[in-house]
Amino acid sequence: MNPILEHIMGLNTMTDEVIAMDFLINAKSGVRNYAMAVTECATPEIKAVLTQQLDEAIATHEKISSYMMQRGLYHPYNVNEQIQLDLQNIQTAMNIPF
Repeated sequence: MNPILEHIMGLNTMTDEVIAMDFLINAKSGVRNYAMAVTECATPEIKAVLTQQLDEAIATHEKISSYMMQRGLYHPYNVNEQIQLDLQNIQTAMNIPF
């Protein structure tokens, strides 16, 4: 989308938030999937590789979470603030002309 239109519609900051949230959700899914895979391993060698991948996935999740919290895009420790942020995002989405 045109940057000027994004700014007028209030989507310029929303874009970063949407991308970051999508990345965070996928990172959480990766952590869950690796954790499940570790419990289903056939050999100790595979378990070691998957455990290393799990550790990396957890570190990635932490980096994304920290990035979002530092920019005020994610409030995992304050439910009320997160709800207000989610409501603002819903309102922004509802105001997008289609």
